[in-house]
Amino acid sequence: MLMNGGLRKLEPLRAFVDRGYLAEITILIVEDDRTLRETLQFNLEKEGYKVVVAADGAEALEVFHTTAPGLIILDIMLPVISGLEVCRIVRAEKPVPVIILTAKTAEVDRVVGLEMGADDYVTKPFAMRELLARIKAVLRRVKTEDESITRGGKGTNHLEAGNIKVDFSSHSVIRGDKQIELNPKEFELLTLLMSNIGRVLSREQILRKVWGYEYIGNDRTVDVHIRWLRSKVENDPDNPQYIITVRGYGYKFVKPPI
Repeated sequence: MLMNGGLRKLEPLRAFVDRGYLAEITILIVEDDRTLRETLQFNLEKEGYKVVVAADGAEALEVFHTTAPGLIILDIMLPVISGLEVCRIVRAEKPVPVIILTAKTAEVDRVVGLEMGADDYVTKPFAMRELLARIKAVLRRVKTEDESITRGGKGTNHLEAGNIKVDFSSHSVIRGDKQIELNPKEFELLTLLMSNIGRVLSREQILRKVWGYEYIGNDRTVDVHIRWLRSKVENDPDNPQYIITVRGYGYKFVKPPI
């Protein structure tokens, strides 16, 4: 049975995920049981989250594409499109965290869910405080991963790779012996990538670091800016040496061999 008490035990987690951060997170609840769906929505909104809902798999994908949630709570046994298929489609598009919520308790079901890309697995019946704790734990992990991605300019006044040099003091970019004119977002994007040289950054991570959680848009914005940036920093934008696409995930900056 669902239990709403005992939330004080969650206070240690609040030190890691504060209300300001939660206010920026939209959670998509995908559950065909109306009573449970509304109960989850009530409790999550009470905790400070923004919440959107869907009653079947097809609706879930539609809401996912229009709201870009920061986390999905997903039932497996759904009408129209199964929860596992929804999870597979979602995780193929972007690394949004997924918590599977289901009455299936067999180990094989748990394994299949996790192999589909789910970040956690909660079986029914469950205690509401346990689900809230798991949500915060997953979001804390995502936030920690994001914070480990440096944005450039910390402890140094320049970045350099190959024949590209970024000077923070003059806010300028040099390729070879020529200065390149970048707009502010292109400059931030380049410094983010160069600060994480060799590290693959997802489109979602780039959006969060360069545009911020308040940005209302989609990850195609990243693709467009990458294309613009390549046209300015690459000798041959169609065959980039620095800004490399990692298909199905995002981009990384590499230092070409001499």
